[in-house]
Amino acid sequence: THINYAFGNVSPQGRCFTGNVPGEADAWADYVRPLDAANSVDGVADTGEQPLAGNFNQLRELKAEHPGLKVLISLGGWSWSTHFSDAALTPASRKAFVESCIDLYIKGNLPQDGARGGAGAAAGVFDGIDLDWEWPGSAGDTDTTYRPEDKQNFTALVKEFRTQLDAYARSQKKKTKYELSAFVPTAPAKIDAGFDVRRIMRDLDFVTLQGYDFHVSGEPRTAQQSALRAQGDFSVDGTVDAWLRRGAPANKLVMGMPFYGQGWTGVSGGGDGMGQPATGPAPATWAAGYEDYKALKKLADSGAYTIHRDRRGGHAWLFDGTTLWTYDDPQVLRAKTGYIREHGLGGAMFWSLDADTADGELMTAVDRGLRGR
Repeated sequence: THINYAFGNVSPQGRCFTGNVPGEADAWADYVRPLDAANSVDGVADTGEQPLAGNFNQLRELKAEHPGLKVLISLGGWSWSTHFSDAALTPASRKAFVESCIDLYIKGNLPQDGARGGAGAAAGVFDGIDLDWEWPGSAGDTDTTYRPEDKQNFTALVKEFRTQLDAYARSQKKKTKYELSAFVPTAPAKIDAGFDVRRIMRDLDFVTLQGYDFHVSGEPRTAQQSALRAQGDFSVDGTVDAWLRRGAPANKLVMGMPFYGQGWTGVSGGGDGMGQPATGPAPATWAAGYEDYKALKKLADSGAYTIHRDRRGGHAWLFDGTTLWTYDDPQVLRAKTGYIREHGLGGAMFWSLDADTADGELMTAVDRGLRGR
């Protein structure tokens, strides 16, 4: 039902922006790059004259084929939350920040880049905004600013987004409102440092719970990254409970699921490899210790690895005696979708679509599980 397009960045001046700035913004991919007919949703090649090309135009074409699809722009993420705290700092900075995001993504006023961009070029592509500030009031990436007052400022920022989005919808005589969501953490300490749960949930349509990276490959011992249940450790069930106890409605909680694995190599200690010392992150395609499900499935099918399962905990891992990968496969996802239905949660989200197999094995498992098939 939803695609979150990740990510939009926040400038040092506290504004939404785009451009061709390596590591900071990629207008070329967003709306400049022409796609040929074979790689286009509608089978028609982009021309040099059209104001919108790139990923944004493909999202527009996808929505034309699937009228019920909603597309949200996700702001921030781990690497691009650097200036969120500054943008949210004062009433004036919040107002200007929200105005800039609505202008760029909702009104679709893109910077001119040759024939691309211009006023209203991306109008109608995005149906709302997802706030992925990692994290208000807590440490995130190494250069990300955070302050004790982030918690109250995030509450005010959510309110400012809700107010301006609703006002713009009314001005356009829009029959449905623009959606507003947020990506939120697992750790109770991070929740309490940055999120006034009852107040923000009044203005948010839903929040996506980080149901993964409970443990990462940089740690000295192997561990689960996304267990449904765990004693004395982070888990999906524990995360859901933490948000419910702080006043979040169950139907506004969306469970995040990983379409990738965390991996270690040099694992010693024998057994099934779980909870054992390791020498470092496992070699992988893009970054050490992080691998797409489509690659992990090939490892599982190769016969070189054994698939281990903690059925009570609801998680799985691969181990070949030296290298361990903790990940979610269709069987794990079926258990998680059963939990979603049983607890009346709002649904499932996965990071990220491109990590699935070509035939959408994981997405199919999630879809069938949510439908109770």
